[in-house]
Amino acid sequence: MSERDMASKGFDAGRLAGIDAFLKARYLDTGLLPNAQLLIARDGEIVHFSHQGAARDGGGSVDEGSLFRIASMTKPITSIAFMMLVEEGKVAVDTPVHHVLPEFKGLGVYNGGGAGVPFVTRPTTEPMRMLDLLRHTSGLTYGFQNRSNIDAAYRESKMEAWHGNLDLDGFVAALGKLPLEFSPGEGWNYSVSTDVLGAVVERVSGQTLDVFFRDRIFAPLGMDDTFFEVPGDKIDRLTDCYALAEGKGRVMYDRGEASAWSKRPKLLSGGGGLVSSALDYHRFCRMCENGGSLDGVRIVGRKTIDLMTMNHLPGGKDLASLSQSLFSETQNAGTGFGLGFAVTQDVARTMIPGSKGEYYWGGMFSTAFFIDPVERLHMVFMTQLSPSGLYPIRRELKTMIYAALN
Repeated sequence: MSERDMASKGFDAGRLAGIDAFLKARYLDTGLLPNAQLLIARDGEIVHFSHQGAARDGGGSVDEGSLFRIASMTKPITSIAFMMLVEEGKVAVDTPVHHVLPEFKGLGVYNGGGAGVPFVTRPTTEPMRMLDLLRHTSGLTYGFQNRSNIDAAYRESKMEAWHGNLDLDGFVAALGKLPLEFSPGEGWNYSVSTDVLGAVVERVSGQTLDVFFRDRIFAPLGMDDTFFEVPGDKIDRLTDCYALAEGKGRVMYDRGEASAWSKRPKLLSGGGGLVSSALDYHRFCRMCENGGSLDGVRIVGRKTIDLMTMNHLPGGKDLASLSQSLFSETQNAGTGFGLGFAVTQDVARTMIPGSKGEYYWGGMFSTAFFIDPVERLHMVFMTQLSPSGLYPIRRELKTMIYAALN
């Protein structure tokens, strides 16, 4: 896009170019990140799309066809899938989870035990509802939290392994044998809730999650490069993925040419299993931005998107007052949580430029997106480095993008 066209969309071309220069100097030249791909769109039209760094070790640069593991950016897609079923009258946001997943009937709250001693539980104050899965107030957790006897039990069972012994039904059965960390609705904890929601989508629709995604979301939206398993004819486009190891620095986590994502996982993770491209996720963002439709195809209704992007935390609170999590993809102050997205409630408390009502999320490999319905803009950022909280790059990108608005 030319400088004149950028100006017509309300952006300063020099300042947008400055973001790329910043990424190169701060993150690529220093070796902090292997690559960086940044897509910025306004009114549905791409105004900036840049690619820097190698797609694979010793290989060529990332480009518009590069594929990335988007991890928890899978969660909004799973949440949309669930809300499609709500619109069909097959389930409701306030449906108790055990009505669809009977394995969860009678789940208790942790009240002692663990580490070789049987768990002691007490009854929940309220039943877990689909709402709790969507907004992460279920009382479930993640094994990597490393903060309780419950997440230790998750790790010991290896239940979250995508290529392990459990499919989604087995995963739900394993969770149903462990206590919750707190009674549903009484706290916020980043968790496997959206994986459980994926099991709900399977049970209610009668389709496996990958087939539902393909037939009901990806094919209609033209998201041809988004999947749980990278097809053989596209594996050459999958980037290498890295992790930061204590005492070793950046190490290879998953090599593109021999990736675990080249095989269909036994556990289809609606919480984090997808591979996608920036252009595909741009189409997903456009659909959300357009009130649930894109290019004449309606995925969900406009009022459903409105409902999903409201703050649903109890009492209208923010994450700072409710979060029990040691890890998430967001800042807590001034941030609420909707039905699958973090939602900015109080811009001043976030201390980052933005708009009330913008919604967003990210993934463990440092990918991120946000949608600002006030400014009619969205961003998709791709790279491949775990964990995602190493650097303040999401805050920096948002600050610089808003600074580039005329």
